[in-house]
This record gives sequence, structure tokens and C-alpha cells, in this order.
Amino acid sequence: MASERFQKALEKMMEYQPKDNPDIASHTKLIEYYEELAPDLPSLIVEFPFGDIYSRSALDKKQQALVTIAGLTAFGTEPQLELHINTAFNVGLTKDQVVGAIIHLIPYVGYPKCLNALTLVKKVLAERNDVE
Repeated sequence: MASERFQKALEKMMEYQPKDNPDIASHTKLIEYYEELAPDLPSLIVEFPFGDIYSRSALDKKQQALVTIAGLTAFGTEPQLELHINTAFNVGLTKDQVVGAIIHLIPYVGYPKCLNALTLVKKVLAERNDVE
């Protein structure tokens, strides 16, 4: 049985999920992917980030998404970055805002990581049928 903390965090996580396309990358899919391998991983993925971090009120959802994209771009963690690019669009960021944030990072993290991130933006947009 899920703890009250897990349930509260899960409700917060659902605010960031895709509403109209269950096939795109999401935290729910991430949890499902690892659940059999590590049964305790879902609580780790949900409780701390969404129960403790995303629940804070200092940043709104769009700001949280941009900060997360910046960090993941800097680290070069592309699978997680793809997920969070989707999350950014789920919370209402535009293509121009996401692309602009990544381009802003070029002098700080370098062209290779930013170009990799922009490649993921193109991939995510194609999967979401938002190709321009």
C-alpha cells in the first residue's frame, strides 16, 4: 500500500504528465520501465522530486522545467533531458522558450551538449506532431 507521502507526490507528478498523448515520454512510463528491475525505485522517483522539490512554491512549473532542462543539458544526460523537454511542453512552455534556454547555455556548457539538446527538442516535437 502506498504511503500518504507517495500519494501526495504522485498527485503532484501527474500535473506534469502529458494530457493528450500517452505515447510520449513521461515520468509514469519511466516508473513502469524500472519497476520490475527495482521495485523500490518508483517511490524514489516520485517521493523526493515531486513530494519535496516540485512541491515548493518559489518557482512555477515553467520555471522549474527550464531549470531542469538547463541542468540536464549541462550534464549531458540525454535520456532524462528528453523526458523533461516533454515535461516542459506539458506545462505550457513554447518551442521558442525551450530552444532559447538551450541556446542561452552555449557559452556556459558548450556547443556539443547544446546541439545534442536541440536534437532532442526536434525529436520531441516530431513525436508530439509539433514539427515546424
